[in-house]
Amino acid sequence: MPKFELSYFDFHGGRGEPARLALFIGGIDFDDDRIPLSEWPSRKPNTPFGAVPVLGVDGQKITQSNAINTYVGKLGGLYPEDPLQALYCDETMGAVEDISNKVVATFSMSGDAQKTARQELCDGPLKFYLERIEGLLVRGGGEFFADKRLTVADLKVFCWIRHTRSGNLDHIPTDLVDRVAPKLAGHCDRIAKNTDVVRYYESRSAK
Repeated sequence: MPKFELSYFDFHGGRGEPARLALFIGGIDFDDDRIPLSEWPSRKPNTPFGAVPVLGVDGQKITQSNAINTYVGKLGGLYPEDPLQALYCDETMGAVEDISNKVVATFSMSGDAQKTARQELCDGPLKFYLERIEGLLVRGGGEFFADKRLTVADLKVFCWIRHTRSGNLDHIPTDLVDRVAPKLAGHCDRIAKNTDVVRYYESRSAK
């Protein structure tokens, strides 16, 4: 097994969290390199694309969060072997990435500009994606997104929904998911109670 190092910011959530969870649940030893935000400006130039997560595989730096999720998911038994189920998994992760990019675009805003932008997100793209991703869950049987079992797609959606409901995003109501996509809220609650997920968060102090 290669030596792994996963570099991402020092908080729970974001693009690096699904891979952290997948590595932990898959029983894969890795160096959990948590970057304090204060150190990011000095660390950024040393990343391949000026962004994280970055997965080190025997010292080789690999980027792109969903590619990392797929790879570690395969290693840890959290990615489907059936091509169609794998496609469902990839589709779900891609959809979450699409809407995440729209939310991240508002991070640099402040005041009324951010408030207006996020209200427009809630009324438009965010509502749209919540409804459509909920449809992907229904297609998968209502409990998981693919393969009728836990995969990295579930972890990706879980991390996104968890953050959206957390109250850490100003001007995005904490009950938005529950109102617009209650099945996604239920999915998030179920994944949060998964024994391995519980062990993961218990093993790391909340940030």
